[in-house]
Amino acid sequence: MSDSETMPQAAVPEAPGSALALPKEALEIASGYAFTGPALDLGALLWDGACLPDAQVRIPLPMLNRHGLVAGATGTGKTKTLQLIAEQLSAQGVPVFLADIKGDVSGISAPGARNDKVQARAADVHQEWTATGFPAEFYALGGLGHGIPVRATITDFGPLLLSKVLQLNQTQEQSLGLIFHYADTKGLELVDLKDLRAVVTFLTSDEGRSELKNIGGLSTATAGVILRSLTAFEAQGMAGFFGEPEFDTNELLRTAEDGRGMVSVLELPAVQDKPQLFSTFLMWLLADLFHDLPEVGDADKPKLVFFFDEAHLLFHDASKAFLDSITQTVRLIRSKGVGVFFVTQSPKDVPADVLAQLGNRVQHALRAFTPDDQKALKATVRTFPDSAYDLEELLTGLGTGEAVVTVLSEKGAPTPVAATRLRAPESLMGPIEAGALDEAVRSSPLHGRYAQAVDRESAFEKLNASRGAKGPDEMKARPRKAEQKEQPSVVEQVVGSGVFKSLARSLGTQIGREISRSVFGTARRRR
Repeated sequence: MSDSETMPQAAVPEAPGSALALPKEALEIASGYAFTGPALDLGALLWDGACLPDAQVRIPLPMLNRHGLVAGATGTGKTKTLQLIAEQLSAQGVPVFLADIKGDVSGISAPGARNDKVQARAADVHQEWTATGFPAEFYALGGLGHGIPVRATITDFGPLLLSKVLQLNQTQEQSLGLIFHYADTKGLELVDLKDLRAVVTFLTSDEGRSELKNIGGLSTATAGVILRSLTAFEAQGMAGFFGEPEFDTNELLRTAEDGRGMVSVLELPAVQDKPQLFSTFLMWLLADLFHDLPEVGDADKPKLVFFFDEAHLLFHDASKAFLDSITQTVRLIRSKGVGVFFVTQSPKDVPADVLAQLGNRVQHALRAFTPDDQKALKATVRTFPDSAYDLEELLTGLGTGEAVVTVLSEKGAPTPVAATRLRAPESLMGPIEAGALDEAVRSSPLHGRYAQAVDRESAFEKLNASRGAKGPDEMKARPRKAEQKEQPSVVEQVVGSGVFKSLARSLGTQIGREISRSVFGTARRRR
């Protein structure tokens, strides 16, 4: 049972010297968080340097799909805040997605360790702390690292997201979109990088140049740039992130047998030096969920809360089309029951149109050592509602595990700004051992569905067959052919939801279903 179910609602204490002796402003702040429905407990109110443990700062559970921001300088406790919120969401039956950039979130699956710091924090905020582990699945992009492999087909990833990964300019991005359109209309499914490379190579060849003219506005020179970018990208070892079986994002919506929400942890330490790649893959996961989920309107609790860590990487050097797509996805996915929290150092890292949609804010300390820091601090203060605090002074003086909070009330109105001493997570605040992590991955029911890559006929094979290419280049590009005899049976592959999704999409192309593309350029097939 979560603390939100056992602790009393935020109320005005009546003991001598407590809230009755506080200034009127502090009483008004406390009353702004006295929600009557289910809520997550963040911590206790701070006022004039004192912690008021009976004045709890909370987030109404139904408002978690109204999106949020967790921000603050390095080392201020953002990761622990994510862990705290994720635990309580899971306890209330809400699945959670977390991107683990540094490898220190895996501890959410194991009970925490009681120590003097944890006990002191629990006493400060009147938390009934109990060491608790939460149900978790661990994933890894392309299987690089500790986790169930997460792959996407090139067709479904789409030209807009791939352009971000390849760092193409606006003209090249538009040209890549034309190449995808050509492949879509010709039934050339782009499963992996060699498929896309084969299509671009064909279009720049003597026999393909006439096709190039027919798709409009694509120059041979631009196609050549795209081809070189693909070749360089593949040479960096990126091929494994694209292919089949494609990950079914509905896996992120599961609950455990005991009714708690599953915490899906994407382990990213092995690719943390490839920020463009992993940040764009996170956006693909979110966009795919958006396309698949039905409208639900305002629900009692979210279907999923998605924490988008290192969010500044997503927006850095992004094209206008890319930013517009992010804004539209974030705006509309709320009605499908998905809440998105962006996690970054400063609110300035998030474009204004996106920031305006983030109603729940947890702002950890900011540093103000340089003129640029001072400017960022003033800009951050302007993003908050009017406050009873001197926010410039407060934000530079917060300790680790303290934050400035404002959320949406049960009626959808912003709550008063509250300086908050945050609760301690009940799970392990650090990584679990690599052996335990690997064992959790191998024992997962999803492991058999996604662990083994599958290489079937797609654009590369079709184009080579049509040109009569049977030489060594084809054999070299299909290194897994000999291994396919050891693959699970076709029936076993189809039973796995991820494989079934990929095969169904392939079948749709082969029998002539039309591929249309979403606002984010990811594939959507009209049946």
